[in-house]
Amino acid sequence: MLKKLSLGLLALTIAAPVFAEGDAAKGEKVFRKCKACHAVGDGAKNKVGPALNGIVGAAAGANPDFKYSDGLLAKAAEGLVWDEAALTAYMTKPGDFIEGTKMSFAGLRKDDDITNVIAYLATFN
Repeated sequence: MLKKLSLGLLALTIAAPVFAEGDAAKGEKVFRKCKACHAVGDGAKNKVGPALNGIVGAAAGANPDFKYSDGLLAKAAEGLVWDEAALTAYMTKPGDFIEGTKMSFAGLRKDDDITNVIAYLATFN
């Protein structure tokens, strides 16, 4: 019994979100800036930007129903994965991270806002 409990706790620890330091509730508020172009949650559909369900940890350019920019497709071909570092760099200055991106948003200025948005997006994985 103790062995099963220990294995269960180990599995929960390993499966815990990588982005636990962010505050998803605060991230939801910051995400309001993104809602004009992106959707998340049940029934989310592509808009000007792709729906972002499952984005955290996903390979870039993986939504088959969205037409990505050539710049993003080039990064995807290089193996870009939307991990915390990549999402942080992209949300800080999208145009600097991916040359020729369709995303016209200038970026988020506060590190905490970015961390919180990532935590919020991770709730849709």
